[in-house]
Amino acid sequence: MAAPVAAVVLWERQSGSKNIVIKQWFRRMKFVSVIQRSKEELVSLQKSHPTVKPVLAIIQAGEDDILLEINKKMAGKIIEEVLKLNEDQKVHGVVLQLPRPFLTSRVLNSLRPEKDVDGVTDLNIGRLVRGDLNESFVPPIASAVMELLGRHEVSLEGKTAVIVGENGSLEVALQGLMQLREIMVLSCSWNTDSLQKQEPSIAGQAVEMSAMARNVVKSSHRWIQQQQYKQWRLRSLKLQPLSPVPSDIEISRSQTPKPIKLLAKEIGLLSDEIEAYGQTKAKVRLSLLDRLKEQPNGKYVLVAGITPTPLGEGKSTVTIGLVQALTAHLKLNSFACLRQPSQGPTFGVKGGAAGGGYAQVIPMEEFNLHLTGDIHAITAANNLVAAAIDARILHEATQSDKALYNRLVPSVNGVRKFSPIQIARLKRLGISKTEPGALTPEEISSFVRLDIDPAKVTWQRVVDTNDRFLRKITVGQANTEKGHMRQTQFDIAVASEIMAILALANGLWDMKERLGRMVVGTSRKGQPITTEDLGVTGALAVLMKDAIKPTLMQTLEGTPVFVHAGPFANIAHGNSSVLADKLALKLVSEEGYVVTEAGFGADIGMEKFFNIKCRASGLRPDVVVLVATVRALKMHGGGPSVSAGAPLPREYIDEDLMLVEGGCSNLRKQIQIAHLFGVPVVVALNVFKTDTKAEIDLVCQIAKDAGASDAVACQHWSRGGRGSVELARAVKVSKSAHCSPK
Repeated sequence: MAAPVAAVVLWERQSGSKNIVIKQWFRRMKFVSVIQRSKEELVSLQKSHPTVKPVLAIIQAGEDDILLEINKKMAGKIIEEVLKLNEDQKVHGVVLQLPRPFLTSRVLNSLRPEKDVDGVTDLNIGRLVRGDLNESFVPPIASAVMELLGRHEVSLEGKTAVIVGENGSLEVALQGLMQLREIMVLSCSWNTDSLQKQEPSIAGQAVEMSAMARNVVKSSHRWIQQQQYKQWRLRSLKLQPLSPVPSDIEISRSQTPKPIKLLAKEIGLLSDEIEAYGQTKAKVRLSLLDRLKEQPNGKYVLVAGITPTPLGEGKSTVTIGLVQALTAHLKLNSFACLRQPSQGPTFGVKGGAAGGGYAQVIPMEEFNLHLTGDIHAITAANNLVAAAIDARILHEATQSDKALYNRLVPSVNGVRKFSPIQIARLKRLGISKTEPGALTPEEISSFVRLDIDPAKVTWQRVVDTNDRFLRKITVGQANTEKGHMRQTQFDIAVASEIMAILALANGLWDMKERLGRMVVGTSRKGQPITTEDLGVTGALAVLMKDAIKPTLMQTLEGTPVFVHAGPFANIAHGNSSVLADKLALKLVSEEGYVVTEAGFGADIGMEKFFNIKCRASGLRPDVVVLVATVRALKMHGGGPSVSAGAPLPREYIDEDLMLVEGGCSNLRKQIQIAHLFGVPVVVALNVFKTDTKAEIDLVCQIAKDAGASDAVACQHWSRGGRGSVELARAVKVSKSAHCSPK
């Protein structure tokens, strides 16, 4: 940029023809029209997309010879600034106005090519030389030269051009552009005195800046296109199903998952929107919702099951098989949203929850165990509240009002000050004072004493393990607790109210407010005590700040999955998080599908989905996929009980149409419940090798007669996504029959 502007001389190849020498590129009428065109493009962009504000960031450094040696040491800081601007979604273009010693390959190539509106990175120059002008940025000077030469009355084809006084990337760009116009290009050094003495053209600088502005507009258009719906260029992972089907762990380990950063890029996530946890999972930041706030939501599919039996219905397997079919086989954007499993069931009889057979989330060990530590964060937050309760009971019983006040509002450098959470407590007590020294003794007593009744503490400690000997314990037996013992218990971690809040929160601030409203017990006067009264809300929010971000993983066929939250349906609402669904709906856009799962049976998980989750999120499903199995229907029809580890009774192996028909009463009822909410139903029948064609046909016919839009036999467990293609097509058709939810 600091080099003298190159001169370009063109002449006819044929001898005797008139010479054309452009001694000065910029004649007033021509450069004014170029600048005006740039202005018009910018105005047009802002009119069509008023929420988009094109921003050009310029990094400058002086050319003072005295400071140049010092400034060379600043190259690292310049790169740091460039990297920050690379990740700033509000910046659409970056220009480096630096002395030549700074313009090293290391500095230039630290700039993201899609923001390189000066066209100086190796990737942009390479694309230009290759003729890929749609994907590259043309350097503004080169663009201005070609713009003005193109406005000349003489045809450029067949001419010879001499580029005088420029080398490096600009010369390469000019040569590439001219050769695309069939101009022969020569170059020579800047050694003519008359050329050296010419003043820099102000008009030339103006046209150069206007060309740069057009590159910023071009960058903004690209950014807008990134926000709009497009089919993912997702490379699915190939399956080679075996028969008999191997164990789940064998199948999981036989497939090599794609790097999680690659999957994130394939589905439209930006590098600053993910936090990788190793190579196979990543947290997704909630800033995505702001970036895609104008993006229309995709289609919303709820997977629920008939009343569960010990045999299992396979809701998670259906969910995963369905998205594998939609994305890997029908080439539609789709996302699965699953609950994170607890280690209690994982190490118990039930086992993991990553799906099964050839419809799994991989790696299944990471899915089923620690994942990204969300449950550990919930455990820490929950037990912090429990510790605060017992500590408060102890301190209030052993200290005076004055001592408690000095602990709660300590003097720091001789100054006392209420924290915001303490001012909020004073307001709840009806005290409007904000100066610690202004409170009366009665007000101080009300402020410092929660007067928690130990017998009415409802908050329990939690651990993510099935440890039955912790179901009732006594705390406070140490001598330091001065005899303040009480009976309490441990619950499993996912039973914590904090897990339910995580699943229902619409954002960090919403989660913090909900955390503050949790009731942990009552006072001796019968007043409810909240975590806000304990003063731990801020600490809870800090502990949960990463847990609120959904975790991105993938299926066996390389399609995306969000794993987030895992409340139980029997004590909470039993659904994955609102935020996971919202992020996924934006990523798939209006032609895509988000498949979310309701825990337990439809009579509890699905109804709580509609009555609780939909109210919290404001979202409404387009279709319900109701999962059933022949053997579960046989049990509902009066089949014998089954025991874990024992062989299945003959009734579940041999054909028995009477048992199947009797059990379909449960299926009919669940279809009716879904219809009460105004949503069409597709029945997915999980097929086992013991099922006969007559049994399958009977279930499908009864389901359709009961009002289901369709009923499909699914074989994703043995065939992967290919075994659920018919289900995926049925879902596509059924969502068009969607009526207004009630």
